Amino acid sequence: MTAPIPNRSEAQFTGFQAPRWAEPVVMEMGCPGRRGVVFEDAPAPDLPMGAMRKTAPALPEMTEHDALRHYLHLSQMTLGMMGVSLFGTCTMKYNPRIGERAALEHLADLHPLQHPDTLQGVLELYDNFSDFLCEVSGMDQFVFQAGGGADAAYTHACVTRAYHASRGELEQRDQIITTIQTHPCSPATANTAGFEVITLSLEEGGYPSLEQLKSVIGPRTAALMVNNPDDMGIYNPDIKEWVRLVHEAGGLCFYDHANFNGVMTRLRARELGFDACMYMLHKTFGAPKGGGGPAVGAYGCAEHLVPFLPSPLVVKDGGRYTLDDDRPQSIGRVREFWGNAPQVLKAYAWARAMGGEGLRTAADISVLANNYMDKRLSEVKGVSRSNPDVTAPRMEMTRHSVEQVTKDTGCTIVDISNRMTDFGIDALWLSHEPWLVAEPFTPEAGELWSREDIDYWIDVMAHVINEAYETPDVVKTAPHNAPIHQIKGTDMADPAQWATTWRAYTRKHAKRLAAE
Repeated sequence: MTAPIPNRSEAQFTGFQAPRWAEPVVMEMGCPGRRGVVFEDAPAPDLPMGAMRKTAPALPEMTEHDALRHYLHLSQMTLGMMGVSLFGTCTMKYNPRIGERAALEHLADLHPLQHPDTLQGVLELYDNFSDFLCEVSGMDQFVFQAGGGADAAYTHACVTRAYHASRGELEQRDQIITTIQTHPCSPATANTAGFEVITLSLEEGGYPSLEQLKSVIGPRTAALMVNNPDDMGIYNPDIKEWVRLVHEAGGLCFYDHANFNGVMTRLRARELGFDACMYMLHKTFGAPKGGGGPAVGAYGCAEHLVPFLPSPLVVKDGGRYTLDDDRPQSIGRVREFWGNAPQVLKAYAWARAMGGEGLRTAADISVLANNYMDKRLSEVKGVSRSNPDVTAPRMEMTRHSVEQVTKDTGCTIVDISNRMTDFGIDALWLSHEPWLVAEPFTPEAGELWSREDIDYWIDVMAHVINEAYETPDVVKTAPHNAPIHQIKGTDMADPAQWATTWRAYTRKHAKRLAAE
């Protein structure tokens, strides 16, 4: 029996306060002679003299307790910011702990340079997951080498080059078509691969017209690279005709499935006519994402593009699995080995646990939650949504704007985002560049967040916007309850100030450190 959903009530703000420690960086800690573990003298290693250190590494000398306490303090400050996170355009999901355990238990002792005969389990995993994604996409083969969505888009740009080169048409076909609301990685990677990029603008309905597409298609067309629905939540109903027209001109069609969450089991890229597609395992399929990685862009294609896929390819030969590197038409490697195996394992475990019925339910919840948010946000003072003339329900996310709030109060969307963190809301996602919508924000609830969480998020935004009208300085100077308050971003543009390693930091700030 399903428990009833309680009626919504106004949010009770509980006085969120993130922990804050006056914690130095670890390289500034410790004292000579302190140790966490004392090792016996080791025999001289059998290494070439050139590989031996002449001096000991400059590491802090600390007890185990000191080190543990330091990183506990850092984790407390970090976890203090893990609130409600409706991170749009990225489909952020809960990452099941069982995936972490499975990766540690089954992959920790493996190395990709082992002989394939000793890697049968992990190769079977890759083959099975390829089959799973082929089922949901209609494609014939997937590879997992690409290190993220942009890497998968680049893989397609390279596959496009190889395909047209095999037909003697590469010099002729030097243009890739995309749209202004397609993920920026598509035009960026197409340009990196040497293609001229043609970007279509939005028209009535929130997407480019067929007439605009027809005006740029021709003998120079190499490919179409688009995502659908886009980040504004709008689905282009003419997409099958787009694909037909590009194919008629001799080009390929690539489907960026970054926004797959709302259409899982509802459509298959190959049935729409696409030659290839991409899924982000670190988003849609429940694997972790953060800090620029780890990530996997699963790239799949139809049979006519399989010869050009990155090598090596996992191949099933009878009851055994091998790595096929003898593929003369392959584009080679786009990343080392066969991709990020722990992420593939976690995503596969998530997909198998969900099953087809679970994926369909998740898509339904994602669309329902987004349209619930859309309705409630429309009632918040100063909030509007993109393409207001498009009245059809949006998909799994909708782009909104606080442009009116900024005009009235001077508080920007960044100010509002900073202030929302004071109530346990993670900093919200704005928009990919270029900003087609002024002062944008793009929440996406997905299937993860409860109605109570969604209501709390919206109530906090409404509260902060009211503050912007009544006490704008409180909003402009936020956050107030975070471990670190506002910092000046000017130094980030000065190479003499910022540093990404301790060695660089000490070199750039040697005089100040010596004076201290």
